[in-house]
Amino acid sequence: MNLRDLHYLVAVADLGQFGKAAAACNVSQPTLSGQILKLEEELGVQIFERDGRVARLTDAGESIVAHARRAVSAADDIKAAALASRDPLDGPIRLGVIATIGPYLTPCLLPAAAQDLPKAPIRLIEDLTAHLLPLLADGKLDAAIIATEPPSERFAAVDLYDEPFLLMAPLGHPFAKRKSVRVDEIDPRGLLLLADGHCLRDQALDLCGHPELGGGASADVRAASLETLLNMAAAGHGLTLAPQMAAVGWRDKSGLAAVPLKGENVARRVRLVYRRDMPRKQAIEVLAGVIRASARRCVGQAASA
Repeated sequence: MNLRDLHYLVAVADLGQFGKAAAACNVSQPTLSGQILKLEEELGVQIFERDGRVARLTDAGESIVAHARRAVSAADDIKAAALASRDPLDGPIRLGVIATIGPYLTPCLLPAAAQDLPKAPIRLIEDLTAHLLPLLADGKLDAAIIATEPPSERFAAVDLYDEPFLLMAPLGHPFAKRKSVRVDEIDPRGLLLLADGHCLRDQALDLCGHPELGGGASADVRAASLETLLNMAAAGHGLTLAPQMAAVGWRDKSGLAAVPLKGENVARRVRLVYRRDMPRKQAIEVLAGVIRASARRCVGQAASA
């Protein structure tokens, strides 16, 4: 058994096909398949079920691949630690960001990061929090920008900024003329919400949900993007909530008013999370500073647009 074979295992588990895994590992399919067969013989268990081109993990394979991921991640950490000892600000930073932050923050963040971290280009992945955290745990990401508390003690977090929510109302709606709206005035049955899995959906329901509704009733919309909700609200299909960075760019434009909210928990805390054993902590600290400055710049630019 060697580290190369463990890379092969993880690639097949992730891609579900020997051919795709071989291409990703830059080897021929017979070579990769042969090494995995040898490994199965060495361990005395079947790791993958073969069904035509599809490879599925067996029960034993699930456990073995989990250990293989940790081993591969540890090997990557060794390389990163060696690089960090020479220059922690040298080398790409693989950064995850949730979808309700990425489109609004990155136009300011990426140019600033290129200037302040010239030897550490940002490699960006946008996804749901539930998808980013496993990538972070497996060492496929160096850090992630999220808007919830990290769920595991394995992760450390740097607070970046607090971002208020605003009520987005069509210009003809009575709320659109108000200077502020109390959260208990909002009927959640008329809220346009993101699809399940988005933390903003849960935050909106926690903020405006009524106990008799079980926190789940809303307008019959499950959008995959915040921009879709904003466009639907502008077209008069309901109200929605948006974080400040997204909301200020729509204020009094495109048929929407952004109205401040009054009440408890009317803001979310945005954090930069990373593994506690991550060797490039100095790079994370510099990146956090760049993100904070970029967030202030984005809000200012959008408000003055």
